[in-house]
Amino acid sequence: MAAETKGLSPGGRGQPDWAAARAEFPATENYAYLNSAGAGPVSRRVAEAAAQLYRETLESGDRLWESWLARRERAREDVARLINAEPEEVAFTTNTSTGMNLIVDALEGAGPVVSCELEFPVTTIPWLHRGARVRMVRAEGGVLSAGDVLAAAGERPAVICLSHVQYSNGLRTPVEEIGANKGRHTFVVNASQSAGVLPVDVKRMGIDALCATGHKWMLAGYGSGFVYLSRELLERTRPRAISWMSVEDPFAMRNDGYRLRPDAAARSEMGCPHFAGIFALGEATRQLLEIGVERIERRALALNRHLTESLRAAGWEVLSPLGDEAWRSAETLVSAADPRGAVRQLSRRRVAVTIKPEGFRAATHFFNDETDIAQLVSALEELRDMKGI
Repeated sequence: MAAETKGLSPGGRGQPDWAAARAEFPATENYAYLNSAGAGPVSRRVAEAAAQLYRETLESGDRLWESWLARRERAREDVARLINAEPEEVAFTTNTSTGMNLIVDALEGAGPVVSCELEFPVTTIPWLHRGARVRMVRAEGGVLSAGDVLAAAGERPAVICLSHVQYSNGLRTPVEEIGANKGRHTFVVNASQSAGVLPVDVKRMGIDALCATGHKWMLAGYGSGFVYLSRELLERTRPRAISWMSVEDPFAMRNDGYRLRPDAAARSEMGCPHFAGIFALGEATRQLLEIGVERIERRALALNRHLTESLRAAGWEVLSPLGDEAWRSAETLVSAADPRGAVRQLSRRRVAVTIKPEGFRAATHFFNDETDIAQLVSALEELRDMKGI
């Protein structure tokens, strides 16, 4: 990426200007915002991308329809580039649940499903709803072994469905090892806790299908998301549900027959596009690509390392598995005797984290800095003497 790209310092051999990147997010002016694992803030440029659509609609209705369609395809190309997919393999959704259900549609009857006890419900319950047998692999000490996953899948074709990063304890799942050794199994990944902060390469990781939301680490706001279906998977499956916009020439208005549009994954996009969410996601993706996801990963993990070291030094118990740096993600589970009380008091001190059954979860993204972590630790110190916190 060229050094003159937005968010990068002009004379720093492509090194990001993190202070300038942080300034793009007004939320950082008011909060130590450590909650991207729950819902990330949006930048000024992302908010403007969505607002532009509504201004245009206000001024001229749908006169710019063709322009909006072109803008949508640019967003599709950028999302595809972010995960190293082809644009034809990417469809837009409004959240992770929609994407996972599209994947379940495509793979219905593909065999038993292997998942993990740490998983977010949307990774498992759509399969259960369709009558699939789902085997939950145990995570000993909060860590999931690739060998245990592959052993549970067995020799016959099965679906392995896992999150890249576990929402429950922040574990980074060994997706590359699983993908490299999946054999005849189909590998499905929920990337909602990784896309936007960790590199995702569907080809290198051997991923057959993937879904993600835009409102977490992608920093695109609610009502945005995407699904990836590999070309090989698309060629052997048909979408379970289609709309009038799923056909080759929707404006021919034929109601007595149809031919599905050739740009495969987009056949799953139902009806008229949610342009505002798509434009926000496209702009957020461009912002990530301009900075560079590898740079973002280094930044977020360095801050996370500083976070865990600071918490431990202050006497707080970190529950995320960190015995191996390969397990580290950009989110950390912290123990608290009264999770609700702790999160409520932190919020009063303008520190945003996520409540969890064991305590709270703190997340570090590229727009965060050491002052956010210091503010969290300081607020926790103030709360230490409060009963039950």
